[in-house]
Amino acid sequence: MNVHFARPVTAVLGAAALAVLTACSGSEAGSPPGGGSDAKIAGVAVAKDRKLHDMLPAAIRKSGTVRVATDVPYAPFEMFVREGASALTGVDYDLGQALGAKLGVKFAFTPQKFDGIVPALQAGRFDVALSAITDNKERQKVVDFVDYSQSGSGIMVAEGNPAKIATLDDLCGKPVGVQAATNQLDLLKAHQSRCRAAGRSEIAVQTFPKDSDAQLALRAGKVVADVLTKPAAGWTAKTADDGKVFDLVEDPAAPGGYNASLNGIAVSKKLPELTGAIQQALQHLIDDGTLKKICDKYGVASIAVKEATRNGSVK
Repeated sequence: MNVHFARPVTAVLGAAALAVLTACSGSEAGSPPGGGSDAKIAGVAVAKDRKLHDMLPAAIRKSGTVRVATDVPYAPFEMFVREGASALTGVDYDLGQALGAKLGVKFAFTPQKFDGIVPALQAGRFDVALSAITDNKERQKVVDFVDYSQSGSGIMVAEGNPAKIATLDDLCGKPVGVQAATNQLDLLKAHQSRCRAAGRSEIAVQTFPKDSDAQLALRAGKVVADVLTKPAAGWTAKTADDGKVFDLVEDPAAPGGYNASLNGIAVSKKLPELTGAIQQALQHLIDDGTLKKICDKYGVASIAVKEATRNGSVK
């Protein structure tokens, strides 16, 4: 999959979780709120930093716009506010607006098929991509990354966590739902040896064609947990039936999720000044808590990184 720069295999969100998008607010794609001026993002006022603005490439300072590619939808990172609309919302969209406000330019988002994003950056059609792209060594050969989140697999349970699941080890001997042919299924299979080593029964894995089916099994009490990507788990727990049916398990040993990878803002290698400006602007948003509040808005505060690394992945 990495050959095509695809995101990691993930589970599909259920309709109940996606329905909440109709209640979200956003701006038309390519017309960010604030127009590069001071803005309020996730309840935080973000002001322009003249020093960072002056770091931008001359062409971007002149145009006042950073052209951003994104693949929509991929909840909770990028979503349409409602079906048939062009207005966007999500972690990546909000982060783009915050970065734009800090740098004093517009981050103008344009939907683009995921496998075409990096080639479009290389061709100069876009300046950056904000699309939950996993930072890895292969991709670093053709783009630069400024890392802003880390995400892996998470555990979603029924509200109140009646089975008292706190870690993967607590799944041993219990029925657990997961979408077939995903990284999450591989994670559960790999964990069976730990269950056996601890003298416990293996996880009773139940696979489903779609994660929405696993969610239905969890609602019905047929499984005690659903294992899916942590961002999707957090968003589903926050939005399904107004957040009244599921909870997200927070394992302190795996804040970004199990087997978490860095996600980065991809920047054209032809624009090193832009990479530097974005890195410093992002660090400001980390230090003042804006990034964490943006992630928390979508139920995934724990995926926010503590340092804006550049090409931080070593894999």
